[in-house]
Amino acid sequence: MRYVIYGAGAIGAGVGGRLHQHGFDVTLIARGAHLAAMQRDGLRLRAPGEDVRIAVKAVGHPSEIEWRGDEAVILTMKTQDTPAALEDLRAAAGSDVPVFCAQNGVENERMVARRFRRAYAMLIHMPSTFITPGEVIIQSAPVTAVMDAGRFPSGTDEVVTQVCADLSAAGCLAQPDAAVMRLKWAKLLHVNLGNAVQAVCGPDAPAGGLARLLRAEAERAFAANGIDCATLEEWNARAGHVTPKEVEDFQRGGGSTWQSLIRGATSVETDYLNGEIALLAALGGVEAPAHRALQDCSARLLREGLAPGSIGVDEVIALAERYGAV
Repeated sequence: MRYVIYGAGAIGAGVGGRLHQHGFDVTLIARGAHLAAMQRDGLRLRAPGEDVRIAVKAVGHPSEIEWRGDEAVILTMKTQDTPAALEDLRAAAGSDVPVFCAQNGVENERMVARRFRRAYAMLIHMPSTFITPGEVIIQSAPVTAVMDAGRFPSGTDEVVTQVCADLSAAGCLAQPDAAVMRLKWAKLLHVNLGNAVQAVCGPDAPAGGLARLLRAEAERAFAANGIDCATLEEWNARAGHVTPKEVEDFQRGGGSTWQSLIRGATSVETDYLNGEIALLAALGGVEAPAHRALQDCSARLLREGLAPGSIGVDEVIALAERYGAV
């Protein structure tokens, strides 16, 4: 199996680097200064007790790959970048290539299934950082990531079995799971709803009260729509296989949304994380004012060019109170 990692930032370059280290045929698709640095110097991969440069192949577009029919594509870009990426992928590789969504949220699989015959959901739990072009920092050991996978909307097949076996051989923990979307919903609920909080208010902001509001709204929206979500105990049992560890001369900041803003991104993923809850609330006839407020504050950061952490927790909560009873 040849692997094409599309959107090779913190997650994609880290996973692709591990696959390459263990002898798998890997091509990263990246862009901008990150691509240029990897093509020039290789990928610098830092992890607990490890600092190496990896000569993994990196290109800027699917059209630069010679597609042979034995590839599996693992998407790792942010959701807002998925539609354009899929159009480029289909034009280059056709619609029969298997596409795995190792991305936050639950919308990417639907986008893939509209365009490709073989759509796969993939949980990704991997503490990692991408700030400097050409460098990715993995902050877990000995397991790099949990990457369970299954067909979308449900089921498994021989492709899932092969991909999970290869990822496991490369230091990840990956098993076929016919109902892996339950874990992706759980990650959204228990992890990703806080991504925008870190970006808007700062990684160290005292945001416990806001986090409780966000979770309560999400749970109401899940219930109103009959979402089949893994329990907190199930989530912890799977995510607990990843052990965060320190990396020499590195202090972790925030999660993926915070990192995007630090890198100067012009878009963030909030509308597909907190916005997913806002959408579910609307569909289920309930309210999600805290999620709406966080979406608007994220948009304001981008619109006004504000630094991450520029908006206080109290300001977000006050906006949520304007939008509805909380």
